[in-house]
Formats: sequence, structure tokens, C-alpha cells
Amino acid sequence: METSDDACVYKINDDMAMIQTVDFFTPVVDDPYTFGQIAAANSLSDVYAMGGEPALALNIIGFPNCLSPDIMAEILKGGADKVMEAGATIAGGHSVEDDEPKYGMCVTGFIHPDKIFKNFGAKPGDVLILTKPLGTGIINTAYKAGMCSENAEAKAIHAMTSLNKNAKRAMENYPINCCTDITGFGLAGHSVEMAEASGVTFVIDIKNAPVIEDVFEYAQMGLVPAGAYRNRDYFKDRVDVEKIDEQYVDLAYDPQTSGGLLFSVNEKYAEEIMKRLKESLDTDFALVGRVIEKQEKFIVIKG
Repeated sequence: METSDDACVYKINDDMAMIQTVDFFTPVVDDPYTFGQIAAANSLSDVYAMGGEPALALNIIGFPNCLSPDIMAEILKGGADKVMEAGATIAGGHSVEDDEPKYGMCVTGFIHPDKIFKNFGAKPGDVLILTKPLGTGIINTAYKAGMCSENAEAKAIHAMTSLNKNAKRAMENYPINCCTDITGFGLAGHSVEMAEASGVTFVIDIKNAPVIEDVFEYAQMGLVPAGAYRNRDYFKDRVDVEKIDEQYVDLAYDPQTSGGLLFSVNEKYAEEIMKRLKESLDTDFALVGRVIEKQEKFIVIKG
């Protein structure tokens, strides 16, 4: 709890540990099937961020009685298909009446106790690799305002529905020092958690980060989610953004839905891992920064 790790890990024996996590949220898209996929991918992500493989999932759904049960069925189908893609099993769940639809999952996964990815342990000399593009919060805000292009929407949906399974498997055989998934606190916020827990500073080159198209255009129009401003206010004393343009500040703090993994690994493995990721992923990814000795701020964002 003190390092804000992604999930609980319970050791069963010397060869097996159980990972437990839960997540749910309100719709970020109109299509119920797609919403189900995004919510499931997001719920499964914490298991991958800990280095494990999901095994069981329980549905959690709140649903208004004024909507057709067919909509609920589509949400659940989207979730079920994504769990099947993960190689896990849905073992039931629970529903309640609610004024607004909400959906997610409680997920159980397993891992060898010696192979857990923690969100602390980054070391000076490590590089930082991000496995999905940024900007889903800004894109979703533009979508809700009816100002998002079809292409940008499609790319955001592809990123949000993509499992972090292949990214985790591409790097699990390397000595990963630190890992988390980028979600509501954005790249800057989750990087603070990792760097502070590790007692180091992350230097992030934000211009190297993969970005969904049209994000900067929408940010300049003011289509930035409220969560980005909350993140900025909460983490501002620990992040140095003085030398970058405002659009990159918005990107750094943009809250992500079902974002990618950010992991820290010794630079000598970077080339091999990037090659593995290129073979494994159909989302954009990039080496976005380096780890150095602790400075005045935990995060220095340049660009």
C-alpha cells in the first residue's frame, strides 16, 4: 500500500502467488460492446502490470432500469470476449440497479513469487519504455463534445481495447526493475509513484512518447479532461515541466483509460526488448526516458 502498487499479491507457496485486483468505471464510448471490451482490458491490466497471467474474472455492473437489457448483454459480451482473449474465465459476478451504467471486473491472476513486477526498484542507468500511445483522455473528451475525428476515435479505441498481455510477455524474461500501467494519474502521475518509491528521478522526453493523432489539436482547443488538471495540481510539487510547451504538459497529465505499461530496465536490454515489442505489439510504443540519481524533483519532463 505504501508504494501504491497495482494489485495485491498473496503468496500461496514457494512456486505460486495469487494476484487480486478490481476496477470499474462509467462508459467512455457510446457502443456498449466496445465499452465492455475497454472496461475488461482495463481491469485485466493490473495483473499484467504485476507480471502475472489472469485466470478468473467476476463481472461488476451497475445498470439503470430505463435502458434495454440488450445493452447490458452487449456490455457483458464485450467483457467476455476480452477475458477469453486473455485466456481467462468469467466465473460469475454481481449486478445492481444504478442511475448510470458502470462496468468492470474483479480479476484473479497467478505468478511465480520470484517473478513479480513491482512499481518500485528503478535504478539509475535504466531506460523507460512505454507500450501504448498517450492521449485517450483528451480524445475521449473531444468525442463527448462531438468534435473527434473518426480516425482519432478508432485509434483511441484500438489502444484502449488492446490487452497488455503481449507487452508483458515480451519483457517477462528480462530483469525488469520496475513496472506499472498508465491509467488515471497519467504518465506524469504514475511516473511519480514509481520514482518516489524507488528513490530516483525519471527524466522523460515527452516528444518521444507515442501519441494518438489529433491530440495536440484538441488540447489547444481546450478539450482537456478535468482529471488532467487535478493530476497537475496534485503532482505539481514533484514534477518539473517548466521547460516544455503547454500542450506537452496536458499530454503528460492526461488521465489514460486502459493505458500501456511503463517499465524500467537496464539499458543493456533495451534494444532486445524493443525488438521483441515490435514483433509482439500492434500499438505504438517507445523508449520515453531514463532513470538518474535523485534530483530536486522526482520527474523532469523535457521536450
